[in-house]
Amino acid sequence: MLPAQHLTLKKFEQFKAAMRPYDYFEMLDTLDFESLGEGDRFYLQCFGIYNSELEEESFMLRIRTPGGRIRAEHFSEIAKIAKSHDLRMVLTARAGIQLHDLEPENILEVFKAVNAMEGLTTWQTFGDNIRNVVTDPFDGRGVGCEIEVFPLIEKMQSFFVRNPDLVGMLPRRVSVGITGMRHNVSPLFSNDLLFALAKKGDLTGFNVYIGGKNTEVAMSADIFLVYDEVVPFFEALIFAFNRYGSREKRTRSRLFHMIEDIGMEGLKEKISEFYRKPWRGAGELQLQKWDFADFETLSDGSFGYRYRTDYGVVTPEEFEAIAGFVLENGAEVRLGIDQQIYILGINDKEVPFGRRETAPTVLACAGSEYCPFSYWSIKEESHMLPQREIEECGVIVGFSGCLKGCGRHKHADIGIVGLRSSRFGDDDRSARIFLGAEYTSGKRAAEAVFQSVPLAQMGRVVSLVLDEFRQSGFDTFEAFSASVLNRYEPEFLHLWFMAKLESGLEAKLLPDRDEMELMERNFAEKPYTALAKEKGFGEAAASIVKALWYAQEAPKVHHVRPEARRSR
Repeated sequence: MLPAQHLTLKKFEQFKAAMRPYDYFEMLDTLDFESLGEGDRFYLQCFGIYNSELEEESFMLRIRTPGGRIRAEHFSEIAKIAKSHDLRMVLTARAGIQLHDLEPENILEVFKAVNAMEGLTTWQTFGDNIRNVVTDPFDGRGVGCEIEVFPLIEKMQSFFVRNPDLVGMLPRRVSVGITGMRHNVSPLFSNDLLFALAKKGDLTGFNVYIGGKNTEVAMSADIFLVYDEVVPFFEALIFAFNRYGSREKRTRSRLFHMIEDIGMEGLKEKISEFYRKPWRGAGELQLQKWDFADFETLSDGSFGYRYRTDYGVVTPEEFEAIAGFVLENGAEVRLGIDQQIYILGINDKEVPFGRRETAPTVLACAGSEYCPFSYWSIKEESHMLPQREIEECGVIVGFSGCLKGCGRHKHADIGIVGLRSSRFGDDDRSARIFLGAEYTSGKRAAEAVFQSVPLAQMGRVVSLVLDEFRQSGFDTFEAFSASVLNRYEPEFLHLWFMAKLESGLEAKLLPDRDEMELMERNFAEKPYTALAKEKGFGEAAASIVKALWYAQEAPKVHHVRPEARRSR
């Protein structure tokens, strides 16, 4: 029974008040994993163990790999564990590893085996914790590296990972990214806290951005830090968030919401209670767009190789083969937040691995096979995308199975969310498609353009968008978004693409033109052009969607959400 003074707290806050997760850890050896309560499941998340009351016999373990760095020997050890217990392995969008299909009989054994590996831990990989600190996989090795940040990541992690006052005790999760690279494989502005390479006068350091999440872009704090100031500032922010962050509603308790409530200056004022140095204003951001190939030349003249996974799904045999090659060649293995594996320091552009034809710039969330929130089996449906076109265009695609956005669909050239709709007949899967992100420098997140596209038409619509990009003549899709797409409202873009789909006409979208003028010039005889003039672009686009895709006498659109089974 909780003390009376704790009963007014929200549920998870009641658990924290009753017992710190750090103190609960002592109970693991005596815990009955076949008979867990809600509180047990809350506490276990703080140590990387996930279990749902709806799947009581199934456990998952998430492994933290700081900065994506992991020893080849650990690759082999994890593979052996997975094979001996018949586990499935998935790489995460935060450069971690998940082991699925664990059972009450072996979860504690595997937990101990993983945490015994030097440099690896499962602590604080779920729940209200500081998640894996991420960076670019070429940190310290790439030609675009100005500052190697891994030593800073190690210092940050040593501060919090087994800190009794922080384990599971924050108002909500905090995701942290840091890069000293001019060129980054993946966008980083989805982090709650980002330290991004910048210059100020003669100094090279980091600009600070706060408040990002999967669906929002981190905002400039107008702060520039040099190398030795990063960790003290990080610690100060964590202390400030832990003391002043809201615990009233979980839906409004991220750093993003704290900024909404008290403003960026208000947050900086709270941080300054724990960080006594005066602020420097932001410097000039140094992040640049770069198109990465499977082989990249490193700063020492050796090569890095991007091993393509099946959208994060890997087998123990793949881990073993990679580990063997890395050890034999004196190379290094790292994990990227793009769910790919990077082998650094090889002497030539030859590797003994087959090359998957999956586009390496498609980031796919866990999907319904691994996550109760997902509407679709995202790993499988990703194969329905036009892989070759995506790769040829150098386009980043973020594919999420729900609006929580673990596929970072709002931080990609083309974002997709798998939803449900009863409008399209027997197959109720519908995709919401997002465009317009300017993610390299964190200028803006993508916006929904297509609200509901049948699964069977998803690849066709993506191809249509890519064709428009190719016609534009811009070198990158991000430049196309900035110069063309983002000059128009999403409702007009929806109508424009649907009109091209319906008519088959080769119309070209020109920047800064009157929207009705474009419609009348290219689709003058179409009834939806007149409808757009009378009732607006949204109504006109909806009329084409209905004519092309709706099943006859279909009921109204409804999205059936699966029962939520875990907290993030």
